[in-house]
Amino acid sequence: MTSPVRALWDAPAATPPPPRRVWRDWVLVALLPPLVVLEAALRPDVPWRWVWAVVLVVLVPTLLWRRIRPLTMLAAAFAVGTVVGLATGGDPQLFTTAYFLILVYAVMRWGSGRAMLAGTALLLAGILLPVAFERPALGDVIGGLAVVVTTGTLGVAFRWRARARARELEGVRLLEREQLARDLHDTVAHHVSAIAIQAQAGTAVAPTDPAAAAEVLRVIEGEASRTLDEMRSMVGVLRRTDAAERAPTPGIADLRRLARPEAGGPAVELRVDGDVDELPSVVAAAVFRIAQEAVTNARRHARNAARIDVLVRVGADGVRLEVRDDGEAAASAAPGYGITGMVERAALLGGRCEAGPAPGADGWVVTVELPRAGWST
Repeated sequence: MTSPVRALWDAPAATPPPPRRVWRDWVLVALLPPLVVLEAALRPDVPWRWVWAVVLVVLVPTLLWRRIRPLTMLAAAFAVGTVVGLATGGDPQLFTTAYFLILVYAVMRWGSGRAMLAGTALLLAGILLPVAFERPALGDVIGGLAVVVTTGTLGVAFRWRARARARELEGVRLLEREQLARDLHDTVAHHVSAIAIQAQAGTAVAPTDPAAAAEVLRVIEGEASRTLDEMRSMVGVLRRTDAAERAPTPGIADLRRLARPEAGGPAVELRVDGDVDELPSVVAAAVFRIAQEAVTNARRHARNAARIDVLVRVGADGVRLEVRDDGEAAASAAPGYGITGMVERAALLGGRCEAGPAPGADGWVVTVELPRAGWST
């Protein structure tokens, strides 16, 4: 077996895994039987039309299992169709038979490598075997082969696109974790450096000034407590060891940079309520970066927006960030990598991030809540 064929043979089922069933499946299964019966009633010229109508109706439920058992469902439909075709002496001529192409698509979209190869063998047998016995028109053979190849190609294309998107999303998550870990490094390094300096000073004054040494110990205790709190808020974050240059960790004060006017862009109005100085550095950095991404998205995508409001409120329960623009209302939008990054960053701090059309108003709103329980203990 050649290397490409072996690689395909050993390929696992599609990732991410498919949904078991969705509402569209039930709609499809409900609509197909009446359509089959209606076509059989309206086409009296089709031989054995009612036999084929019964067969097609009986095989409709295979669509419900096409994602989890794609090859089994295709083989079942192929076997039943072949047996009935031999018994009636011909192929089905009802147009509704085309729903079998959904099973072909499912094998290429969701099946394992073995299922894809076996499904291809079944389809080729179904197309080429009649050539040896019935000598159909060459145009019919080429047309049937083209339809099957096109359907299978679509399945493979969507399969690889979904896998590529899953990999890109995982890359976004890894980059966010690395950035959060870099923030942790910067913050902890600052506190540990302060502890080291204070410890050296305490060692120097301890023999001559015990009171000063005691004050140094209190400072060290405070620095150590803050360091421990911020480390606990970042537990579970992994980073790749490298020697990349590290920029200073941004904070709430850096939000003012977002309000700088841009030529031709909407104005940014910033409001900060509460004691922001009590926020740990990693939380302040998360608030800044989420706000930065939200403002960037609004400037880039909000149609006819004249104003972007950024509100940061620090309370007893935690910190809340809201970024709202007044652009034209959007019915829906697919989650992009920027939104994925914001959601991931908030989740790593025990919070949540929601983005969508503003309820009852024009524009888009991003809401972030980071509870104290998620970033301090």
